[in-house]
Amino acid sequence: MSSEAGSPQCRGLIEAKENLIKAMNSLGSIENSDHIQKILRDVYNELEQLHESRRIKESKNIN
Repeated sequence: MSSEAGSPQCRGLIEAKENLIKAMNSLGSIENSDHIQKILRDVYNELEQLHESRRIKESKNIN
């Protein structure tokens, strides 16, 4: 794995995070969706942690 963007795992995490951002933006104008938006933010943050772990692991593999 020569780069993060080339990793299938990282690409999947990036795509999932982008889709969550789109969902949160779509819900932004909908009343009473605060709870759902919070859950989506929490999921996004968990995905971000997984992505950071992958970045660290992959950077160690190329060094």
